Amino acid sequence: MDSAIFDPRPARADAPLHADARHGLKIVIVGGFGVGKTTMVRSISEIRPLDTEATMTQVSQGVDDITLAPGKSTTTVAFDFGRITIDAEHVLYLFGAPGQERFWFLWDRLFTGALGAIVLVDQRRIEDSWYAIDRLEHQRTPFIVACNNFGGTADPQEVRDALDLDPHVPLVDCDARNRDSCKRVLIELVEYLYTPTAPVRKDPA
Repeated sequence: MDSAIFDPRPARADAPLHADARHGLKIVIVGGFGVGKTTMVRSISEIRPLDTEATMTQVSQGVDDITLAPGKSTTTVAFDFGRITIDAEHVLYLFGAPGQERFWFLWDRLFTGALGAIVLVDQRRIEDSWYAIDRLEHQRTPFIVACNNFGGTADPQEVRDALDLDPHVPLVDCDARNRDSCKRVLIELVEYLYTPTAPVRKDPA
């Protein structure tokens, strides 16, 4: 989605929370460079998303591999932010984490206080998602994995095996460009978080 295209959604300042809103729930979307995290936040947020997209320059050549994302001209340098109102009292806040290794130091801060996380995966670059999973497991943040299919299909078992996922961790297929598809991913995460077998978030000492 080109940020220059008119976005009819209201800005956050023009869409205040409901007067009865009491509970803010934080979800983090994390994954490798160029897997579609910014796109997912933009697709599903009810407000005009806040992003920190910066134009990629020649300095990034040889640092950021855009081989599988040849049309990519911008990159997230802090985080993306979106919002979804669940009901009068509950609001979901979405934070998209930057994917490049040089920004990984921000991740632990973004994970703090998160109800759960979505690890967005490009099946063509499975190894780019290993660190995200390692950090979430270290932080004891519950997560699911969403395979961004970019219009194609992935073999779920191949992805699960490549990521060495625990059997209880859900793996779903999605298209980050499609709002309904992103909604299904969020529903999957929420259902997982509230099942008896889901791990309980414990902030590390």
